[in-house]
Amino acid sequence: MPRVEIRFHGRGGQGAVTAAEVLAAAAISEGKYAMAFPEYGAERRGAPVLAFTRIDDKAILEREPILEPDIVVVLDSSLDPSIYMKGLRRDGLLVVNTKKKPEEVAELLRGRGLEPPRCIAVVDATGIALKHLGAPIVNTSMLGSLVRASKVVELDSLERSIEERFSERPRIAEANLRAVEEAYSSTEVVCL
Repeated sequence: MPRVEIRFHGRGGQGAVTAAEVLAAAAISEGKYAMAFPEYGAERRGAPVLAFTRIDDKAILEREPILEPDIVVVLDSSLDPSIYMKGLRRDGLLVVNTKKKPEEVAELLRGRGLEPPRCIAVVDATGIALKHLGAPIVNTSMLGSLVRASKVVELDSLERSIEERFSERPRIAEANLRAVEEAYSSTEVVCL
């Protein structure tokens, strides 16, 4: 597998950093090399947050932010597209938490003068998180969508990583697993 670089865009409290870490752990469990790290601005709930995951078959030495990601995951669709689209490869994948269809996201981007990537995946991660977790913590829902759209790791590996992450809180683990499964099955992907 060639290197895959993923950039998560969210707001404080949505779990972007945890998502990056859980994804890296899932990749490592498959025998891949992976690294996850955050980039914080003003550290407060609701403030924009960036997190990054690199996955490769070879050791990863770079530790700098990912400027030209293969995949961008947007946990909050109210974020500015000119920021989250910056550097996304034209042949890349955009995964968005939204009730919109992929074609509508593409049109929104074009309306802002931005070229959509080759593939767009959408999921109502907020609705799924509220249903299963009772809070708009969308990170695991977005991971389910990401795995469905990209196959960057296997769904089973992601689920095991979530179980391990929340091993001391089995009810929370189970709720997150339900969110992952619903997001995985309800993600809509369109490649333009």
